[in-house]
Amino acid sequence: MQKRTILSLVVFLLFMIGLLPVLAMLIKSLSVDGHFSVEAYAGVLTSQRQWALMGNSLSLSVWVMFLTTVIGVPLGLLFGKTDFPLRRFFIFLFVIPLLIPPYITAVSWFDLLGREGFAAQFLGSSFAALSSRFLFGLPGCVAILFSVFLPIPILLTMVFLRTINPRLEEAGRLVSGWRGVLWEITIPLILPGIILSAILTFLLSFGEFSVPNFLRYSVFPVESFTQFSAFYNFKAATAAAVPLVLMALVILLSEAVFMRGEITQLRSSTETKNIPLIPLGAARNGLFGLVALLGFFIVIVPILVLLIQSANGQVYSEALRRAGDSLLRSLLYAVIGATFLTVLGFFTGYLIQTKTFRFWRAIDFTTIFLFALPGTVIGIGLIGLWNTVQTNFIYGTLWIIILGYLARYTALTSRITVTQLAQIPPAMEEAARVAGAGWFRRIIFIVIPMARRGLLAGWIVGYIFSLRDTAITMLVYPAGHDTLPVRIFTLMANGSAELIAALCVILILATLLPAGILWMMANPLLRKINR
Repeated sequence: MQKRTILSLVVFLLFMIGLLPVLAMLIKSLSVDGHFSVEAYAGVLTSQRQWALMGNSLSLSVWVMFLTTVIGVPLGLLFGKTDFPLRRFFIFLFVIPLLIPPYITAVSWFDLLGREGFAAQFLGSSFAALSSRFLFGLPGCVAILFSVFLPIPILLTMVFLRTINPRLEEAGRLVSGWRGVLWEITIPLILPGIILSAILTFLLSFGEFSVPNFLRYSVFPVESFTQFSAFYNFKAATAAAVPLVLMALVILLSEAVFMRGEITQLRSSTETKNIPLIPLGAARNGLFGLVALLGFFIVIVPILVLLIQSANGQVYSEALRRAGDSLLRSLLYAVIGATFLTVLGFFTGYLIQTKTFRFWRAIDFTTIFLFALPGTVIGIGLIGLWNTVQTNFIYGTLWIIILGYLARYTALTSRITVTQLAQIPPAMEEAARVAGAGWFRRIIFIVIPMARRGLLAGWIVGYIFSLRDTAITMLVYPAGHDTLPVRIFTLMANGSAELIAALCVILILATLLPAGILWMMANPLLRKINR
């Protein structure tokens, strides 16, 4: 009884926090003076501008998906399947852009390639004009979002590699070399992970607004955000957001139909310690150089540019004076958000893993769907639902921001929980049940202790994504509750380049240092970095 009551409450919370705001947004946009009307959507189908926005959004998403898949999957194979040196270091290096707001990378490249950037100082104004035209448009958006979302196929490829039974590859090695084994056995087995990473990068690129907004490339998320924040036109903003909702829904439903059971049954192989590694031989040094060069340009260079641009002790003092309160709020809200995400994600993941309800797949799909939605859509939905006199005790406080975090990022903590719970033998909980322990007691004293590493990992992920969130927070934050990503974004209109760079460096440190400390605590017996 305890189990079904608590998990039913979790389902109700997911509906109230995530789905209800989106449904309320759609219903509200179909009403004019209390009557049903599709007037707000007429322009979406008849306006050439709207179709141009669709073309821009699709072009951006397809290019980012293509490049990240073509380069990220081989890198995942290289890091997860070969004796490539310094694999752990490069994994951490490539993940850094994903941990910070995407527009920070755009700011860095603007400082380098803009008309008044470093390129203009060293290579002349003609080169700067050419590089600026490249940056402000589709190529620049693609390049920046490629660097941001490249870790997704890398990590998913590595995760799915660990689900392969090593004996299958060993059998293949009896009749073929490693190249044949990879093409005929390994890649077909991890194909669900490759497709999943392509879908995620497509949807996340399709819903990204901060980078196209900064680089002045018109896409649907920018249109929706502008209509709401600049013109206060709720119906027009909703109409511009609907294609984003439909795109996410259609793609995820297609994935669920054609790959049903392939992703949700993910679990690690019981023989992961015996995974055979491919010796690179003479190609080892050459591949190392190429990967190091890629990491240098897409990760190290942007950070170096920010450090050089802000190489003045006084500018950091000014940055903390102008945005210190926002930094403290960011850290506080990220801690609160991560804690609630860990709790909600644990019970959601437990529900999915144990298949407590017949509709457990629908719950899993809902969390992924909400994560795939652009933050602008979730933000508009939250405003439409909670912006009333009766609910101002939530809408006018930090809790509206926390609800946004829970709506979008529960998928991350729940999937981590599912993976961790898959490693716990069901017999452990069953034995406690036979001994007379109630469900809640089993959860507290058996499941949670055995899943503690997954819970800590989920907390870290929740902290990072709550700290980096921009779109949801920018739309819903009450007066006096702006976070550091929001403060940086608003200061970019009139702040100096040095001040913006210093604030970006502070945000990067605020993201990476706590995550690094917690990661060190979770891995007291770290292997050597070159293993």
